[in-house]
Amino acid sequence: MDPSLDTWDFSPLISLWISRYYIYLGFAFGIGLWICFQIVTRKQDKNSQEKSIPKAAQDLMTNGYSSLHKKEVFVSGVKIFYGSQTGTAKEFATILAEAVTSLYLPVAVINLKEYDPDDNLVEEVTSKNVCAFLVATYTDGRPTESAEWFCKWLEEASNDFRFGKTYLKGMRYAVFGLGNSAYASHFNKVGKNVDKWLWMLGARRVMTRGEGDCNVVKSKHGSIEADFRAWKTKFISQLQVLCKGEKKSCDGSCKKGKCESNQRSSEEMELGSHTQDGLQQRDPEEEEPFESSSEEESGTEDHQSLTSVVDVEDLGNIMNHVKKEKREKEQQEEKTGLFRNTVKNEATERRAMITPALREALTKQGYQLIGSHSGVKLCRWTKSMLRGRGGCYKHTFYGIESHRCMETTPSLACANKCIFCWRHHTNPVGTEWRWKMDQPEVILKEAIENHQNMIKQFKGVPGVKEERFKEGMTVKHCALSLVGEPIMYPEINRFLKLLHECKISSFLVTNAQFPVEIRNLKPVTQLYVSVDASTKDSLKKIDRPLFKDFWQRFLDSLKALAAKQQRTVYRLTLVKAWNVDELQAYAELVSLGHPDFIEVKGVTYCGESSASSLTMANVPWHEEVVRFVRELVDLIPDYEIACEHEHSNCLLIAHKKFKIDSEWWTWIDYNRFQELIQEYEDSGGSKTFSTEDYMAKTPHWALFGANERGFDPKDTRFQRKNKSKDISGC
Repeated sequence: MDPSLDTWDFSPLISLWISRYYIYLGFAFGIGLWICFQIVTRKQDKNSQEKSIPKAAQDLMTNGYSSLHKKEVFVSGVKIFYGSQTGTAKEFATILAEAVTSLYLPVAVINLKEYDPDDNLVEEVTSKNVCAFLVATYTDGRPTESAEWFCKWLEEASNDFRFGKTYLKGMRYAVFGLGNSAYASHFNKVGKNVDKWLWMLGARRVMTRGEGDCNVVKSKHGSIEADFRAWKTKFISQLQVLCKGEKKSCDGSCKKGKCESNQRSSEEMELGSHTQDGLQQRDPEEEEPFESSSEEESGTEDHQSLTSVVDVEDLGNIMNHVKKEKREKEQQEEKTGLFRNTVKNEATERRAMITPALREALTKQGYQLIGSHSGVKLCRWTKSMLRGRGGCYKHTFYGIESHRCMETTPSLACANKCIFCWRHHTNPVGTEWRWKMDQPEVILKEAIENHQNMIKQFKGVPGVKEERFKEGMTVKHCALSLVGEPIMYPEINRFLKLLHECKISSFLVTNAQFPVEIRNLKPVTQLYVSVDASTKDSLKKIDRPLFKDFWQRFLDSLKALAAKQQRTVYRLTLVKAWNVDELQAYAELVSLGHPDFIEVKGVTYCGESSASSLTMANVPWHEEVVRFVRELVDLIPDYEIACEHEHSNCLLIAHKKFKIDSEWWTWIDYNRFQELIQEYEDSGGSKTFSTEDYMAKTPHWALFGANERGFDPKDTRFQRKNKSKDISGC
């Protein structure tokens, strides 16, 4: 045996050989762990890649097509509205449309002359469109002819409580105005107004208003074209941001340089981040919309704060400014002193009913004021019927042609402060005439002229019927129910006589607080008395009359109404939780005044007011008004339900003497009335006439229970409503 073999130790190898299965198992376990680790790592990498790939691309890779319809759309398109006189705004609109097209967005260019905001503007609330308005300012700060109707409608809507501050909430818009700073007093006035009115209706501004200036000397960018290009670039940039669903962060150009984005929600900031602390509601008189001028965009201020660091060289200018303000204040105080002395000297003279502040407020609301105490305003139903869209409930009940009706008053003052007053008690109040008095000839002449001027503004407006426009220029009816108490006017009888001489019918409304004046009133086409409650307590709560003996005056007024030989009407306004549970008391009042007709109408909510506690909860549904009328008719056997105007939430109860051979004759023969009133005047008042002498047959569509529900079949809205719907089951 070789001795060298004795020197080798094979015990370790033998141990490894014996434990070889455990070694194999360890290697296998390690390889398994490595494989698992690789699988997990690759899966994570794949997931991260899938997250980085758009959903549309994934669908394309997996299914062979892109499901773009599943992608959320933040901007569905852009609508560009323009109002142009010389063609500049139209040209800019075309240029802007080309720029928008580059973003692959649908775009429409619309001439405001051919656009009907009454029907279409509210659609932008949910359309996800962005609306751009390019409007020029024309002579004396007025809109161009093509944009005149749009601006008028927008102004009235922004000041009309029926639209409210959220009417256009959800609509997104931007405005670019075209003007000339050489006319400093009304530079870009139309653009500013359109911006403000849209904002007041709840629309959201997506960017600062642009102001183009034709005056190259003062133009911010050297020309109006350059001003537009700068605004267009920012508009396209903002549009790209909106398309991604992102909100542009504050660029530091907030009003007065104070950003409140960290303290208020983004919606509040867009509606007006400059609002003073504690201000809860929009007030167009006290605040301007956020980012309302192009000057603010540059981030510059016209004046430095006195608390900031001031250069010594500028100190003299600041002191001169302070001295100037002090001198102006002293001059103002001196004028105030002189004014007070003048007032004391003229204390014995009667003052005008319409104060400067009241004149400003009423003018803003669309009133055309006449003299010192009268006014006229275009009714919404007049506008509606001009466009072939049906008339008011007086058209349904009595045959008034709403497009030929003038709504006016010779007295803006009233003796009540009704809780549902749609003027929110800003008109004067009084128990007797104590103001200057204008002559009735002047009032009527200016009322007709102002009414005709307002009608003229509808020439060329989309939808206006040419035939009705021509008819509307001739006033045929006068509703003395605009606001206030017309019977307070000392010359009311002369005013009525003048109306009838002009072949204008008269519908006079009184609040039942002047019984002597009712007795002395000469014949009118139809005399109304407001019966807002049936008990003393409820009348005091609802009408809040100024007279201490209001209840006796109320009862005496109803008795005076019973003595009238012409058509008389009780007008009931139902207010839930106030006066809907006094049926028996109402029936007793009917027996007191024996009216020919009883109009029952649900109260109209006029918005929030510190002078009234009414809410929408006080407005009855039409079904509730119908139920009240049915129950009331059961208590007054001489009356029946005659007509209905569902849109106005109003029904007419008529005396059975107007139902001849099972047919209602509630309408009025206006030509016959004019003949009768002329005979009355010619006879010196000795030849009287009665209600039956000038009544006319009521059409079937106006009757209660008819399928039309008081809608004139000639109403275009009624026709559109029933193109695809049979209303026989309504």
